[in-house]
Order: sequence, then structure tokens, then C-alpha cells
Amino acid sequence: MRMKACDAMVECLKAEGTKVVFGYPGAAICPFYDSLMDSGIRHILVRHEANAGHEASGYARMTGRPAVCIATSGPGAVNLITAIATAYADSIPIVCITGQVNTEQIGSDVFQEADITGAAEPFIKHSYLIKDASELPKVFKEAFYIAGTGRPGPVLIDVPMDVQRAEIDFEYPSKVDIRSYKPTTKGNAFQVKRVLAELEKAEKPLICIGGGVFAAHAEKEINELAHILDIPVITTMMGISVFSDDDPLFFGMLGMHGVKSANTAVQECDVLFLVGARVGDRAVRTPLALEQTTKILHIDIDPAELGKNIRVDYPLVGDAKLVLGQLLEKAKPMKHTEWIAQLSEYRKERAFTPAPKGSVDPREFIDKLSKAMPSDTVVVADVGQNQIWTATGYHIGRGGRFMTSGGMGTMGYSLPAAIGAKLAAPERPVMAICGDGALQMSMMELATAVQHDVRVKLVVMTNNRLGMVRELQTKGYDGRETAVFLDGSPDFIKLAEAYGIKSCRVTDQKSADEAIKLLKDNDGITLVEVRVDENAATL
Repeated sequence: MRMKACDAMVECLKAEGTKVVFGYPGAAICPFYDSLMDSGIRHILVRHEANAGHEASGYARMTGRPAVCIATSGPGAVNLITAIATAYADSIPIVCITGQVNTEQIGSDVFQEADITGAAEPFIKHSYLIKDASELPKVFKEAFYIAGTGRPGPVLIDVPMDVQRAEIDFEYPSKVDIRSYKPTTKGNAFQVKRVLAELEKAEKPLICIGGGVFAAHAEKEINELAHILDIPVITTMMGISVFSDDDPLFFGMLGMHGVKSANTAVQECDVLFLVGARVGDRAVRTPLALEQTTKILHIDIDPAELGKNIRVDYPLVGDAKLVLGQLLEKAKPMKHTEWIAQLSEYRKERAFTPAPKGSVDPREFIDKLSKAMPSDTVVVADVGQNQIWTATGYHIGRGGRFMTSGGMGTMGYSLPAAIGAKLAAPERPVMAICGDGALQMSMMELATAVQHDVRVKLVVMTNNRLGMVRELQTKGYDGRETAVFLDGSPDFIKLAEAYGIKSCRVTDQKSADEAIKLLKDNDGITLVEVRVDENAATL
């Protein structure tokens, strides 16, 4: 079928089942936007290009499929880099479409030209600069395939204006065959057998789950395997919510900000089974010590992760869902009663600290909030103290979901990602929890939520500080606090009123209870500001 390349781009998105895209237009991407207008694909106008990527990230994490963000050339494309790096670090499948100056102008420093494929190179799974319009269908097919298979990640398609306007004979490919890209999905049968044998003979086995379990859609399989083998489970921050908080086998998040039960389990286990986890520095600070006392088994779709941060005795390359399925075929019921009872002694309810007048203990507020909200709530934590308080204190119920920027630690992620998540799952409550510093990096997205009636709930922990940095300075720099004071911040309640958003402020237990009721019962966009002591700490 003969058509303009910009129309073909839209047809490619339709063929991939794309229902929603996130973007910000400009001259270099206008031909595509003109074609998008009557396509039936919903366009969400963001207020900053980075947030288009974060919203696509939240959408992709909820659907499990590649989501799409769009920007124009030059500053528009460059603004996407933070979101691209964020998605890359956490293996989130997004397809980024950027406009580019005309082909003959590339390299001549014309208005709004930027080498986005070169600039994004360290943070991208793959990128394309299209110079032949006839390649577009093939490129789009490959881009979605690469983004969503193997270890998921962002893929960039940069399309010059003249290429968008060209005419092509359109036919969308039915399959993909990339000679240099053949990810291993099924686990080696011999290695599967050896891994299962090690789990079966271990006296104190432990399963550690990372974000790769979500990427592989393997939540059901890992739950089944853990319960059949009766093995306790911990998670990295990215693995939170694979197991519900009330599961007797779940012992929390490990790491420098983790809970005692999880960190003790790592120290005392004799076999550690890593599933889709990178073993980053925030999860295991002393991998060499762990290697000397523990046999380590590791499943990952990316062979580069096996042995990268910690020595692995039995590596298993493959898709976690398929490999766990192979293990389930041979697994026999077991019991580890004494080991689980031992770990259960380390599970304690942490005492809440009385807060100074005019503020509340953030952990106590999050604890009460989690017990009041529906079990299927999607919670998107930002970065900083609020992230740790939420990761360790919000009790995720059955069917609930926790999301955050783990690998890159991108401030301002929670609100746009929550908007994307809510658009993907409009029937579920979606709540962003952030600090007053993080909110001011993305608060313009309140307009996006209002314009498109995306009914997210927002909790802002306000202490007028960049809390995590202040805490680091207090502990590591002799209490010398610098560049962490957020004087000049707006009144967030008045800000909410300016957008027509229902809001309230928490300064004591009575207002905390009222705010939690508002978050639970109000069906519209909601903002709650929680006043926190400026000296509140994460540990």
C-alpha cells in the first residue's frame, strides 16, 4: 500500500497494539504528529520530554509490553536522555521516537540539531537513525522486538523530517530475524538439574528476587517454586511486591537500607538463589565475604550479569519464567521449618518515634496508609528518604505492585510513572509517594494528570530539605549541611488548588487519619502533603 512514511509510522504502532503514546511535539516531528492526530491512538501531552519517557516507563511496567514516547529534535530529544537512562538501568521496555533535521542538514549544526543516537549510546539497548524511508516498517518491527525481548530496555528511532514526508510502499513484517540478536530463553537442562539439586540438599536455602522477575512475568512461577520447596524469600528494591507482605515465606528487602530479617537471612543462608537480580552495591555491600560462606545460584536472561558483581557457582542463562517452569516440572515438596522459624525471630515491628509538634513520623504514616488502601494499590516511590520509608514500611498486599527508579535513582520519577501506570490500569488505585525535592522536579505533570483526567493519588513528604543528602552530610561530613535547604518552595496545598486538585495537609495524627481517608475514598486526583521532621532519618 502506497503512503507517506509518517502515516506508515502510525500504522506500525497500530500493528504493535499501541493504544497510548506520551510526547511533546516540535517542528521536526510534526509530520508524524499530523498523521497521529486521526489514528485513534491516544496521545498524552506531557509538560517535559523526560516525563514522556517516565510515563511510558510506568505504562510499560504495568502492561509488560513496550510503551512509546515521542520528542522532537535537539533539546526535545536530549531531554529524553534521563528517561532513557532510567529505563535502561531498570530494564524497562520503551520505544523512543524522535524527530531529526532533514537528512542533508545532519552534521551541519542547523537549528535544533543534536546527535541523539550518539548522545544516548551508553544508555540505549539499540538505536536507529533512519535515512531510507522504506526501512521504517522493518525498523519498527525490530525496535519493538528488541525492546521487549531478552533483557528488556529502551530502543531509539530517530527519523529526519524529509524521511517522514517521503512516500513508501507499506507492508508491515510478520516476523523478525536479527542474525546478531538471539537471546537465550530456555535454561540448559543439565544446569537446571544441578540448580535444583543444590536447592534440595541445602539446609538453609534462600531465594532473592530482583526486578527481572517482573520483566519475565514470572511472579506466579517463583511463588509456586518457593512454596513447593518451602524456601524463604527476600527481594531487592526492584523485586518488592512479587511476594505479598503477609506471605509467611517473605522476609523483606535486603541491602544497605533493607530490613534486619532479610540481611540476616543473607548472612546465614548456605545456598543463595538469585532470580533476575543484579546484586548491585546497594543490595550486597560485601560480595567477597558472601562468596566465601555461601553457594550461589543465579538465573538471568543477560549472561553479562552472571558473575559480574558476585561469583556464581551455578549460573543459569535464560528467561526466568521458562527456567522456573523447568524447575517446577521436577521440584518435589520440601520443608525447612527450623530455618524459617529461625528467621522469623528477626521479624519485628519497628517502634515509631514520636514526632515534633507540627509533623508526623513518616514510617507511621506509611504503615497506616498501607493498611487502609486496597490490596491491589500500585505504589510508585520516588528517590530519597521517601523511597526507603516506602520500600521498608508500606505493606504490599496480594495483587499490589511497588515501582521505583532503582538502578539510576532518578528524582522526579514517581509522579510521571504513576500517571503512566494509571493509564495502563485505570481500574486500580495508583499512588505516587515523593519528597518535596523530588516533586519540584516533575510537578508540572500535575497539569498532565488534570488535562487527561488521570486520577492518581500523590503523597508529598515535606521536610524543606533534600533529606537523603542532608542525612549523608550529617553522618559523613561532620554535620556540615550545604545546598540541601529547599527554602522558596511553594505551598503545595495552594499549588494543588491552582490545578483544581483536592488536597489536605498532615501535621498531627488527627489530620493523618483524615488524609488517609481522603486518599482511600476520593476518586479524583488527590494530593496529600505530610509534614516530616527536618531531622528524620531512614535508619
